[in-house]
Amino acid sequence: MQSKTATLSGRAITKVYRSGEIDIWALKGVDFDLYPQEVVVLLGASGSGKSTLLNILGGLDVPSDGQVFYNGTDISRASERELTLFRRLHVGFVFQFYNLIPSLTAYENVALVTEIVPNAMPPEEALELVDLLDRKNHFPAQLSGGEQQRVAIARAIAKRPDILLCDEPTGALDMKTGIVVLQAIEHINREIGTTTAVITHNTVVGEMADRIVSISDGKISDVKVNKERRKASTLHW
Repeated sequence: MQSKTATLSGRAITKVYRSGEIDIWALKGVDFDLYPQEVVVLLGASGSGKSTLLNILGGLDVPSDGQVFYNGTDISRASERELTLFRRLHVGFVFQFYNLIPSLTAYENVALVTEIVPNAMPPEEALELVDLLDRKNHFPAQLSGGEQQRVAIARAIAKRPDILLCDEPTGALDMKTGIVVLQAIEHINREIGTTTAVITHNTVVGEMADRIVSISDGKISDVKVNKERRKASTLHW
């Protein structure tokens, strides 16, 4: 992986939040790379800084110091408009809670995204990638938690993003349902080559990744390269 040019890179990323008279250091000079077509799992306890890192890499937040590069272009000092375009055109986000619009069907939730970007895939194609085409006319309330999360994944990848950033995508799900969601993420990575980062506190999920990056107290504490990726369907916790 490291012989390739990184799709997304962070250099000396620092994030400091001010709380009254106290500085809270969420990130302390982190270097991080995401390479084309790989899956990286970020492990760490709550408050370790992993979500802050993902938000900065995805353009949802900006660093207090340091730089972020997308295909070699520094986006860390980009304007809000430039960051909006970066997020819209290049990054898909999946969160622990699905953020679907209750009054829209699965199809319509995905179609919302495909209408605002060029060269989007048809909503049916995105839903088929997560094995939910037969549920396209169902509303979120008619879907299980795992199905709602897969709709959220379909919505994220329908715009054909270069990068898929997933923050605790299985955190609200039981093991069986969580594995189905991880299979959807795995399938998308293999089928369309989307560079993928998954945040989790579940160490077992790391076995499906190319690399496992552990974060502790705002710093990267360990990086492990897997010799081979386990299929999500074989995971158990």
